[in-house]
Amino acid sequence: MPDYTPSPDLLRGRVILITGAGGGIGRAIALAGARHGAQVVLHDRNVKPLEKVYDEIVAGGGPQPAMLPLDLLRATPDACATLAETVQREFSRLDGLVHCAAELGALAPLELYEPTMWLQVLQVNLTAAWLVTRACLPLLKQSPDASIVFTSADVGRQGRAYWGAYGVAAFGLEGLMQVFAQELAAWPNLRVNSIDPGPVRTTMRAKAYPGEDPKIHPLPEDIVASYLYLLGPDSRGQTGRAWQAQRGNSAPLATV
Repeated sequence: MPDYTPSPDLLRGRVILITGAGGGIGRAIALAGARHGAQVVLHDRNVKPLEKVYDEIVAGGGPQPAMLPLDLLRATPDACATLAETVQREFSRLDGLVHCAAELGALAPLELYEPTMWLQVLQVNLTAAWLVTRACLPLLKQSPDASIVFTSADVGRQGRAYWGAYGVAAFGLEGLMQVFAQELAAWPNLRVNSIDPGPVRTTMRAKAYPGEDPKIHPLPEDIVASYLYLLGPDSRGQTGRAWQAQRGNSAPLATV
């Protein structure tokens, strides 16, 4: 998959919602998706970073995007339902959902982890991902070719000391992906996968590894082809799988 080359019109006519689109990998996916024809719905907690991405897409000649700010830390079932209703009202469809919003929390031993932070990281990284997906499922089921992509991490596939709530939430996302993939097997038009982007030059990476030279890792723009593959028609039939953006793909993790 790292060698995948998307066609110029890969996502033409599709509406794709991206959480955490204000920066990092989410921003890169939004810009790339728009370049390949998608009408992207931009989510982040604040409007200001979304406005910058919005302007970049418009300046690049992409389909006019939309902005839906929502603080996932305080996202209730009703707030997520309102988000999905807005997408339905404005676009009447949804063909893709990419989860990129995340909080790092603290890198600390579990026995010393601060409980409030634990709950906050699980809310943003895991519970909110479930709530948004749950709210968007009716629209996604109506699409002739829909895709849900959860952004995971290597610490969510093999436990690693000191990664705390972030690592546990990543494990939860993998389980969420597998369960959704099995439960949605009756909708062959809808696939569900996770992807580990690997080390990428982002603000979150810099927080986790402050002493690391960021230039040794690829930019977010360098790994988005894997996301485009999972969002586009070339990945039809691929569901319940854990992918790696920089090291090929794994074997299926769920039987669907």
